[in-house]
Amino acid sequence: MALKAITANRLRDGAVVWLGQKGDWVERIDAAATHDEAGAAAALAQAQQDEVRNLVVGIYTLDVEIVDGAPAPLRTKERIRALGPSVRADVGKQADLIARAA
Repeated sequence: MALKAITANRLRDGAVVWLGQKGDWVERIDAAATHDEAGAAAALAQAQQDEVRNLVVGIYTLDVEIVDGAPAPLRTKERIRALGPSVRADVGKQADLIARAA
């Protein structure tokens, strides 16, 4: 059974965000909270209150696995949302990962 994370887009700027450990919205998937099926349903219901408050839009769950201690999306679409454009590694969130590794 895969773990779940919750994602959305921040309403004020459209940025991809994930529900964090403290119920806040974080910009990096490595700071996202992970849940089992039951926990994801409860967290999703709570997160939907932020949609009602016009903080985020398009909330949904995604399947993740833990890689090097952090959540990693299983589907290609979600990996692109997490890292940025797939055509250039020097822009988007993956550029920061490359810089930190250097």
